[in-house]
Amino acid sequence: MTRLRPRFTMLLVAAVAAMVAFPASAATAADYVPISGAGSSWSANAIDQWRRNVQQYGMRVNYASTGSSDGRNQFKAGTVDFASSEIPYGLKDGAVVDAPPSRGHAYMPLVAGGTAFMYNLSTGGKQITNLRLSGTVLTKIFTGVITSWDDAAIKADNPGIALPKRKIVPVVRSDGSGSTAQFTTWMANQYGSLWNAYCAKAGRSSPCGVTSNYPTVSGKGFVAQPNSQGVSGYVAQKANIGTITYVEYSYALKTGYPVAKILNKAGYYVEPTASNVAVGLLGAKINTDKGSSAYLTQILTGVYNNKDARAYPLSSYSYLIVPTKVESNFTEDKGKTLGGFAYYFLCEGQQQAEVLGYSPLPINLVKAGLEQVRKIPGVEAKAIDITKCNNPTFSKDGTNTLAKKAPAPPSCDKQGSAQCGTGTGGAKADTPATGDSGTDEDETEGDSETIGDGGGDSGGGSSGGGNSQVDGPQYCEADTGVCANVVALPVEVESEPTWSLQQSLMVAAVALLLGVVTIPPTVGQFIARKRKQS
Repeated sequence: MTRLRPRFTMLLVAAVAAMVAFPASAATAADYVPISGAGSSWSANAIDQWRRNVQQYGMRVNYASTGSSDGRNQFKAGTVDFASSEIPYGLKDGAVVDAPPSRGHAYMPLVAGGTAFMYNLSTGGKQITNLRLSGTVLTKIFTGVITSWDDAAIKADNPGIALPKRKIVPVVRSDGSGSTAQFTTWMANQYGSLWNAYCAKAGRSSPCGVTSNYPTVSGKGFVAQPNSQGVSGYVAQKANIGTITYVEYSYALKTGYPVAKILNKAGYYVEPTASNVAVGLLGAKINTDKGSSAYLTQILTGVYNNKDARAYPLSSYSYLIVPTKVESNFTEDKGKTLGGFAYYFLCEGQQQAEVLGYSPLPINLVKAGLEQVRKIPGVEAKAIDITKCNNPTFSKDGTNTLAKKAPAPPSCDKQGSAQCGTGTGGAKADTPATGDSGTDEDETEGDSETIGDGGGDSGGGSSGGGNSQVDGPQYCEADTGVCANVVALPVEVESEPTWSLQQSLMVAAVALLLGVVTIPPTVGQFIARKRKQS
């Protein structure tokens, strides 16, 4: 009997190890089938982190950062299970209308953020990290009206910087993108005459309006790159001094490069931090018509004109486009995975938005998003207690906590004031204020197309004078500059707690093994004692 004990002990250890390796949640995790999506590179850094997080629950979410327009087209064609986009279907882009798909679909808020203007500029061999730009100057840069960094209008925005005499190289998206649509929506709304004049030179009809494909004019020195990774990677190359691009704030943090502070309607230059975006979005209007195909899409005119001194004027949010019917290649099994993923990012995932370079969704959008999840076929619907979402914007009185606690901008960010020297974006090193005119010792004449090699690898190179590139899931918090590893949070993503047959069998097996191991020796010892007593 004692010879059997080691073998039983090994079996017991193996059974317990199996339970540790495959906990209760794994029984249902095995039921998740892989899903795939495509679209926005603007929101890709958030999606990529969240899909890594849910791997611990057995979910495999594949995502291709191919641009909003491609994502919408793939969803329309039925080649992906979901798409991400900053703009809904129905956009009239020149003479072309992006017609909605025939397959059933709904929009779900994903994450908020600011369209930032990341740049690579130095003077006297030192990186400039505190550039300020008014809306007029910014529009003139991206319409080819202002072409040199020492232009008088840029100097007026930046009295504390020795601006170099260097050609400005605007880097725009070569693919159809939500970033382009967001930026051109703002220019068309706020600076229509400048935007229309530029579009006319590009051969587009007037008024130009919103476009997801940035028009370029020959001879203006623009550089076009695909995806957010492409434009940010191009600007982040050390050789590409003089470049500026529009991209989600997350990419500037990730590459260690600065962003321009943009002048808002209150007369302050502000950075697209999480709190400034939250304040800006207080001016947004949301389509609340549940019978409309555009339900939950955004109207941003109030954001552009928000007169709060803390508001970032190019704040917005991204959508997930989800199926509402079983059709094409979408099944209820896929709906279960997509629903579980949506529950995760709408609640727990929003905790990580700020360190990823975004802004958490406010409570009204999270509530609306939770309603949209129920439209996904096959979803295991959950009765979510909104108070337990742990979203940093939520408060008991319904106000946006992040916006309420957002710090006021310093007096040096007031238009016309002496300039703040504090670094921005991922480049936290200060720029000493001089006020003198300067010449960049790296100044080179010639066409902008000769700058760098145009490779634009994903994530860019190391900073030219700023922070080193941040690899992997480590990101710097927007408001504090504190860098931290972003890790998967232990969050329940299953529907209702259930006790499966597999779990019952496992418990029974362990109980049987315990009995086999412990009962015989106990009985043997009892019999031996009786014999000695007799």
